[in-house]
Amino acid sequence: MARRALIMVEGGSNMLRYVQAARHLGLHPITLAADPIRYEYLPTENNEAIRVDTNSLDALIHECSRLSAAYDIAGITSATELTYATVGKLCRHFDLPGPNPTSIERCCDKFVQRQLLAEAGIPIPAYRLASDATEVERCAAEIGLPVVLKPAVGIGSIGVRLCRNAGELAEHTNYLLGGEHIWRSSPRILVEEFAQGPHYWAEIMGDEILLIGTSDFGPPPYFVYHQWSFPAPLSDAEHQRISDVSLSCLRALGLGWGPTNIEFRWTNRGPVVIEVNPRLGGAPGPEIVQAACGVDLFTEHIKLVIGDELNLCRSHPQTGAARFLVADRDGILDWIDGVSRAAAIPGVVEVKLNVEPKTPIIRKGDYRDWIGYIIAVSANRALTETILQRAVNLISWSITSIPARGEHEQICASPRTNAG
Repeated sequence: MARRALIMVEGGSNMLRYVQAARHLGLHPITLAADPIRYEYLPTENNEAIRVDTNSLDALIHECSRLSAAYDIAGITSATELTYATVGKLCRHFDLPGPNPTSIERCCDKFVQRQLLAEAGIPIPAYRLASDATEVERCAAEIGLPVVLKPAVGIGSIGVRLCRNAGELAEHTNYLLGGEHIWRSSPRILVEEFAQGPHYWAEIMGDEILLIGTSDFGPPPYFVYHQWSFPAPLSDAEHQRISDVSLSCLRALGLGWGPTNIEFRWTNRGPVVIEVNPRLGGAPGPEIVQAACGVDLFTEHIKLVIGDELNLCRSHPQTGAARFLVADRDGILDWIDGVSRAAAIPGVVEVKLNVEPKTPIIRKGDYRDWIGYIIAVSANRALTETILQRAVNLISWSITSIPARGEHEQICASPRTNAG
């Protein structure tokens, strides 16, 4: 009898968890990637990986057909939205459960997504599309400063910035169009009204809203997360309003199969949709969910992919939160200390570092600025916050700044400055 395999197309921040969940379900995970070497976890997990042009649907069909001679392909999926539409096409070709590729493609183009949401009457920020500096300036004048500039297609807040005045607008426009930003297609900039208010996110599987959390950001003009918390402190009426808007988004975009992550700002208009992502939220969102309510989103997504029955029942409802560790300067990370002591605090679920000592730190103003994160859970929000802060206070690090003239300045930053 052929071994059941799960095909994973490319990787992402969540890929390791998908691989581990697949193994737990008795599946043999196989990664198809244009450059498998870039995924450091593959050798350590002894995961089978095959080099293939993942931009070519024909190449992927050929490779999956070849693999089907040796394996029973139970399902095909991906941890990143960049290849998720292609995964949908592969699933249709091989008659396997999967997302609607047209819906995914429309959703991943933020301008098209905005159009579809607006047509459905869903509250969104005012927006315009620009392709050059003159159009950016005109669009910003029509909307009124401050505005948010972002690539029409992109992930992880890469290239996203709040522009509060004409100088910041010109500076970020030059950055996006001047060759520093890497475009996956022709340059198209979304110019948006800055929707001001508390930030919330909804995690959805199929058409079931699993939870609504809240987020805090670091200082502007960038949108680098400082903390995620679950559940969000909402009244029943506020929770219902976000839930209703979430389900309207699914209908407007033709989603409703598999995971969806939706971001909101609560403004004087109520919940305004900032972005709809046709995937699980990035790490450590799913990890908070599992720690706080016992639902393993990676396992449940794979069960959906292979046609098994889902189990989204919460086994132990608690409150959970993650604090991000973010460097306050560029340089070389000399050392980081206190991780084991922080991890030993009761209620701390995980302390994860994204970088090792002697790693260059070059801040980008997006998720790549995270040195790591801490997750804590408890019976209530106040206690979770206390546990989290205790853990943060135990962690410190040193960054050697490298000034332009060659002088090296050793700076030992306090944990409160870096992370809290």
